[in-house]
Amino acid sequence: MSQSAIAASMSPRDRANTSYKILIIIGICHLLNDSIQAVVPAMFPILERSMGLSFTQLGMIAFALNIVSSIMQPLVGMATDKKPAPFALPIGLSFTLFGVLGLALAPRFELVVLSVLFIGLGSAVFHPEGSRVAYMAAGARRGLAQSIYQVGGNSGQALAPLITAVILVPLGQIGAAWFTLVAAAAVGLLIYIANWYSGMLKVERSFKSKQSSKDSTAGNGIRKGVWVSLLLILFLIFARSWYISGITNFYAFFAIEKYSLSIKEAQIFLFAFLITGAIGTFFGGPLADRFGKKTVILVSMIATAPLSLLIPFVPPFAAFLLLALSGLLLMSSFSVTVVYAQELVPGKIGTMAGLTVGLAFGMGALGSIGLGYLADLIGLSQTIIFTGFLPLLGLLAFFLPSDQKLEQWN
Repeated sequence: MSQSAIAASMSPRDRANTSYKILIIIGICHLLNDSIQAVVPAMFPILERSMGLSFTQLGMIAFALNIVSSIMQPLVGMATDKKPAPFALPIGLSFTLFGVLGLALAPRFELVVLSVLFIGLGSAVFHPEGSRVAYMAAGARRGLAQSIYQVGGNSGQALAPLITAVILVPLGQIGAAWFTLVAAAAVGLLIYIANWYSGMLKVERSFKSKQSSKDSTAGNGIRKGVWVSLLLILFLIFARSWYISGITNFYAFFAIEKYSLSIKEAQIFLFAFLITGAIGTFFGGPLADRFGKKTVILVSMIATAPLSLLIPFVPPFAAFLLLALSGLLLMSSFSVTVVYAQELVPGKIGTMAGLTVGLAFGMGALGSIGLGYLADLIGLSQTIIFTGFLPLLGLLAFFLPSDQKLEQWN
């Protein structure tokens, strides 16, 4: 029996169950997609040496990658909220495949930028639709489902230091060509997901009149408090994304300069930050299901602040430990902010996923170019010190509505 036929035969009770098989597959696809994106900042030390690029130019490459996603993700989300497009997922990853091949072969800066635009476009399509798949497969466990989906992406990002050490350092720029195989595998898995997604849409259409009345109610009369809260959650994403951008794009250069490390050795520090971030992402959702989304968002940011302030001033081993702990704490709120926004504005699953995750990419893009310029202007050490203050903005999470208040609004 096809995936469409299976899904079409499901009862409403079946649809309320959590589909772990689909969540694991979409999480793996997220890992593959984001590991390809991770190739771009992982190549910065390679490109800096081979092409003689400045920190500002490296920031512009990161900007090109992320700004396309930040602009396109909310637009894709809004479009697919109105008309879902299951096969947009494998089509989007096909753009990524061509982009990573171009990145491996690009002979100059301008073509590198063009290639990463294709990678960014593929990501813009994947993220809101991937989040929708996670939502559809979640049943009643939305926090856990979003964590499974998001931990795949963060695990893919965590592979960047290993990609640099194992593939890019020995092979150079051409080593990125190996990731065309990764993109091809993701396309194949997403074709399977798209078939399941199509079947679930048939189930939804069978309850269309009932569901459309709920959606119309959720979409009208959005109160002022909701808009203020949405702006506040987006600002917190801004602070988190700038900090992550500063660490992932420029901390390796700082560690090489301060501790006299090699490129390979510096990548281990980033790996510690990113892999514990992936662990934090996974546990953040279940913790939010139990203790509340606002609590997890607040503790995540506030607990990271003292660690981030100490990192530039401690010896290498202590910096390694602090980076690992800060990644664990900070990223525990990553999936939680997506679910918070989706429950803040019910019925706009793709739009809110595109806005929150897309904004994370967009703010990372602005952070990359802004912090790159700052590093050229005032020096790398001062820039890393400045970056450490960003988690303090998490104090604003005190003003978010409680989970109980969200339920009252809904």
